[in-house]
Amino acid sequence: MASHRDRCPECNRRLVVSRFDATFRLPDQGERLCFAIPGGLCEDCHQLYIDPELIELLHLGRARCVFAIESDLVLQEQAWSSAD
Repeated sequence: MASHRDRCPECNRRLVVSRFDATFRLPDQGERLCFAIPGGLCEDCHQLYIDPELIELLHLGRARCVFAIESDLVLQEQAWSSAD
């Protein structure tokens, strides 16, 4: 994410910038799972911010994010680097 997107547009607090596994609800009420999506999460507002170009690329323009959690891949990398 660009440096101007490291803060929440609503409360101006710093975002947790990482990769997230997320579930999106589609207009037809179906769901799509996406893994390791780069984005920023505001812990206070509980909003996930994803690059609009990525949303277009994934065809999620009309979808709604209903669940997001930091990717296990990121957590595994952090565990390995702290073990060194």
